[in-house]
Amino acid sequence: MSTGLSDEEIKADIMNRLLRRNCWSAKYLPIDTLVNWLARKIKPDGKRVRKLIKQLVNDGILIIHKKGETVSLNSAKSEEITKYIKRFLKF
Repeated sequence: MSTGLSDEEIKADIMNRLLRRNCWSAKYLPIDTLVNWLARKIKPDGKRVRKLIKQLVNDGILIIHKKGETVSLNSAKSEEITKYIKRFLKF
């Protein structure tokens, strides 16, 4: 049921969704909401999406809030985030 999206495209989509909602630093979004939005497009169980969110947190792109329940974009890496989104998402 996977649509054939690469991991980089999924990561860019995660960052783009947070960017569109203006979720920088102190403003955050629940991880479950992100997984539900993307799991419809990627895979019904959402395990791949959760794994990629964890990778983005380890890379310092996303910041964890509320004991791991929510995430936001790291404002210190805003330029890197926008370049990554433009490189992997076709607008």
